[in-house]
Formats: sequence, C-alpha cells, structure tokens
Amino acid sequence: MQASVGDRLHVHGNKVGNADKVAEIIEVRGKGGAPPYWVRFPDGRESLVFPGPDSVVETAEGRVR
Repeated sequence: MQASVGDRLHVHGNKVGNADKVAEIIEVRGKGGAPPYWVRFPDGRESLVFPGPDSVVETAEGRVR
C-alpha cells in the first residue's frame, strides 16, 4: 500500500452494520509512501493508522491504489 499527503484512506466496515470510514491522509510516516499514516476524519479527529487488508487508498484524483 502506498499513499501521499492529500489522498484518502477508506476503511471498509468489517462487520454487518459497521459503516465504512474515510479519512484524509495528512502525513505519511513510512518510507516510500508506506504506512503508517496520520489521518484526519471528517469530524476533526486525528489518528495514527496502520491500515489492514480491509483498507484502500484513493488518490486526490480519485484513483484507487
């Protein structure tokens, strides 16, 4: 998984009833775009995320990586 600042991280709900989460990547902490990512959720919360297999990165242009 690779990302750049400004990309969006989509974490798909992994159980019935769990909604997908989307966050803006505001800092890439790994080498070469690799995780972990510092992200900001729409409600303003920020968190360090180590995305799992239920996650995808969407570029600022709308392409999935």
